[in-house]
Amino acid sequence: MTIVEASHAAATSALLLCADLGAELPQAVRLQRLVDLLRTQFGCGAVALLRLEEERLRPVAVTGLVSDALGRRFAVGQHPRLAAILTRREVTCFEHDSQLPDPYDGLLDTLVGEPLPVHDCMGVALHVEGRPWGVLTLDALATGTFGPAARQRLGQWVPLVEAVVRVARLEQELRTLRMAATGPAEGDLALATPERGGAGELEIVGESPALKRLLHELSVVAASELPVLLLGETGVGKELFARLLHHQSPRRARPLVHVNCAALPESLAESELFGHVRGAFSGAVSDRAGRFEAAEGGTLFLDEVGELPLSVQAKLLRTLQNGEIQRLGADRPRSVHVRVIAATNRNLREQVASGAFRADLYHRLSVYPVPIPPLRERGNDVLVLAGRFLELNRARLGLRSLRLSPDAQAALRRYRWPGNVRELEHVISRAALKALSRGVDRNEIVTLEAGLLDLDALDEPVPTPRSDAPMAPVAGGALSLAAPTGTLRDAVDACQRQVLNAALVAHGGNWAQAARTLDVDPSNLHKLARRLGLKG
Repeated sequence: MTIVEASHAAATSALLLCADLGAELPQAVRLQRLVDLLRTQFGCGAVALLRLEEERLRPVAVTGLVSDALGRRFAVGQHPRLAAILTRREVTCFEHDSQLPDPYDGLLDTLVGEPLPVHDCMGVALHVEGRPWGVLTLDALATGTFGPAARQRLGQWVPLVEAVVRVARLEQELRTLRMAATGPAEGDLALATPERGGAGELEIVGESPALKRLLHELSVVAASELPVLLLGETGVGKELFARLLHHQSPRRARPLVHVNCAALPESLAESELFGHVRGAFSGAVSDRAGRFEAAEGGTLFLDEVGELPLSVQAKLLRTLQNGEIQRLGADRPRSVHVRVIAATNRNLREQVASGAFRADLYHRLSVYPVPIPPLRERGNDVLVLAGRFLELNRARLGLRSLRLSPDAQAALRRYRWPGNVRELEHVISRAALKALSRGVDRNEIVTLEAGLLDLDALDEPVPTPRSDAPMAPVAGGALSLAAPTGTLRDAVDACQRQVLNAALVAHGGNWAQAARTLDVDPSNLHKLARRLGLKG
């Protein structure tokens, strides 16, 4: 390409970018168009736009990198190239023979799992409103791609790139204000992902439409005083979403108190929630405030609320109705100003029907129910989340690079994830440790193959029952035991075998689905099957 042709191409690209600035675009689309345009403009293999969040850089738009790159977080202190770019205002270029490790080693989509060969790399720090915002990086596999002319052109592009970033941020802030005031306009649900900066524990990773709709919904309800009921399977991150609700609410400066209702002994549940006075019961040697008082002015998060004893449910209902609590053994009530967020993985409607949960309390807590989608309904988020856990384990284990093979990626997409995000985290951590235990070189790129994930073992076929206990056939889903001839325990075991086998048959031998149907933790179901002689 001649100098005149290169100049014409650059001018055309700049005009396209300026035209984008005048159009209303989702933030993700705007930033993706930016990196795609830069990749074409500079003829390179990969471009990444990373936002600085405390001491980490989070990719917000990439091209030429693997799918899980958006989920990774690059600690500045662990990546000298990124650190060098951040400390300078001018373009930083790394020669092809640079000895500094490359943060994208093993992550280029054209060289999956392979070390980066000799290549060119350059980047520049970005500033918005006078403050560091992040970095832009470009990588080219052909040496000599980023000569003096390319570096000069990138410097000329910096003001326009910073303008795109600033417009994207301002548009998002305007959308958030508009939706808080009037509700979402047509099409806004997919655009309203809140900024996910700040404390790392509040970061929610994912780009799927299902997650974006959820984050938008939470951003709207967070500003209200309504009780919120978070509904979702085990491992979807209900506590994390509760923390996000509190963080986005006007109560963010006040306490968020977490109560695991499933861990409260029935004899102490009332005292834990509402407090007690001295002498209220044996061992009450002094007055003690409960969790409601500890959350005064803030938020009380009742996790696994379906496990609360009925006696405590009645007192909780009165608190929600009147804004008052009464310490155990006290004569007078106390006023409290607390917002309640509850969460459960149970079907509270069914518990109401069975009498295990009060109907009036259910209606009080579920003023605004929010279903949290399971991981299997979040599409490619499984790879983005996997990238997050891969980078955490890479840093934790001191590895040069840790990534997934194509077969492993396909296995993650196929698996149903009954344990959701928590299970994915454990699968990645376990696979990384297995790879390390088999003698991989920490200084090489470690690729996790599908076999290391061990996902097939979590979806095992229906076993052949090995017990001689009496068991009647299952017809039409109805279960009927033969007349017991042994002890009560024998009869119970026989019933459990029959129910377990029926569930496995109904789900084609899928243990995870059978566990969900029976409302049993998958690991506990496997233990039960072994005890009953249904598994080796």
